[in-house]
Amino acid sequence: QVQLMESGGGLVQPGGSLRLSCRASGFSLYYYAIGWFRQAPGKEREGVVCINASDGVTYYADSVKGRFTFSKDTSGNTVYLQMNNLKPEDTALYYCATPPGASCQEPYDFWGQGTQVTVSS
Repeated sequence: QVQLMESGGGLVQPGGSLRLSCRASGFSLYYYAIGWFRQAPGKEREGVVCINASDGVTYYADSVKGRFTFSKDTSGNTVYLQMNNLKPEDTALYYCATPPGASCQEPYDFWGQGTQVTVSS
C-alpha cells in the first residue's frame, strides 16, 4: 500500500536550481522517516538527505550541504528537495524512500520510481 511518487526532475544548467517533489501515499509522514537518494551511472547509490519522524532531525550529505534544502508538508504528505547551485556531479536519478519507520537509520524498504536530474551546459 505504501507508494512514493517523485517529480520535478529535468535538465538544468550548472548553477541553476530545481525543486523535486515526492508524494507519499499509504502512510503518514508524521510517523515515518523519509529521504532522498541518488544514483549516477557507474556510481553507488548515495544518500542525499533524510528527516526523522521521531525528532525532526534532518541529515544532509556533505556533498549537498548549503546547496540543497529539504522540506516536509505533513498535512499534504509530500516532501520537497530544493536544489540550488547545481553542479554537473549532481546529475543522477533521484529517489524518494522511506524505511518505513520513524528513524532514518532503519532499513529503507519502499522506494519511488525515481526522477532524472541532469546538470549540463
